[in-house]
Amino acid sequence: MAFLAQTITIDGRIVIHGPRRQPLFVDPSTPLMTVTRIETAAPVAALDADIVDDVAVAIVRSAALPQVIGVQVDFDAVRSERTFYRDLLRRIRARLPTNVPVSVTALASWCAGDRWLDQLPIDEAVAMIFRLGPMNAPYAAIADTPTSVARQCTAVGTSLDEPIHLRRSGRRVYVFNPKSWTPESVRLARGVAE
Repeated sequence: MAFLAQTITIDGRIVIHGPRRQPLFVDPSTPLMTVTRIETAAPVAALDADIVDDVAVAIVRSAALPQVIGVQVDFDAVRSERTFYRDLLRRIRARLPTNVPVSVTALASWCAGDRWLDQLPIDEAVAMIFRLGPMNAPYAAIADTPTSVARQCTAVGTSLDEPIHLRRSGRRVYVFNPKSWTPESVRLARGVAE
């Protein structure tokens, strides 16, 4: 199960660390993946090494939380932020044990046409196929045709409030819920993919 562990906001040279604000109640036997959301006040082309290190260390630190088996970075990097993002992921990978996977959420376009993920030191990219909007609607085919995506896009993300036909085809499926999880929403999430 993946959960939001922290949000890191970068505003120029200022890095703001925002911890999770709601309690997380899970069975002690549930393996967890921490998610760090990164937001930028304005696009960043590159940052000083000390700032990139600060962000990397915070993400790596989240891997020490109880039951955590992997880390995921959620950052909708625009083209000018890719140098920073690539550097950040390299630093995260270098600081984590090799048995701790590094996952990223990926804009659908990164998995279908752009293919810049090939350059990243990651174990998994999650093709996000919800909230696409009309401009990105063609990327919804990723849900049904996993062979058409970049090799790193070994997982897919969908949302309970935007049902879509999804073929698992051996892929890990992340199901997001904009509301609180209940036994009923867990049941619905389990039935999302065939």
